[in-house]
Amino acid sequence: MTITWEYIADCLRRELADYGGLLHLFELQQRSLFDRDPQAVLGLSATIEKQARNVADCRERREQAVADFAAQQGEPRNRTLRSLLPHIAAEARPLIEALIDEVNALLHRVRKVSRHNHTLLSRAVEIHQEVLQQLRPTAFVTTYSPAGALSVSASSAPTLSVAG
Repeated sequence: MTITWEYIADCLRRELADYGGLLHLFELQQRSLFDRDPQAVLGLSATIEKQARNVADCRERREQAVADFAAQQGEPRNRTLRSLLPHIAAEARPLIEALIDEVNALLHRVRKVSRHNHTLLSRAVEIHQEVLQQLRPTAFVTTYSPAGALSVSASSAPTLSVAG
């Protein structure tokens, strides 16, 4: 199959759409975290994982198309798309450059929001553990790992029971 710049542009557009969808899901997750809606956060997690797989598949198709295009041009398969711009029609170069820039910008936004959500989720778990430790201090054992990190785990202490 001959790979054209039009096919590569379509791959980039699909990748943009998938990254946009992933960013939207992360923003919904963040809103659910701020709204303290654990069911929504949990429900979005599976959807986010599915969308992340879609993004990875789309990216892989685009990278394969670029590698095939490079080979067609007599270039090494590991060349970047930006380095292959001289092999693309002059009138199409601005479009391809703009799509590359948009994919990169969206990727950075997705990573930033993902890191922020991860931090929020981690902090929520820490707070939950702290509350549980205050309610049931004998139910948790604090130890250090071989690397020196602090680890808290549940002990086999009896659970709270209701009298009467």
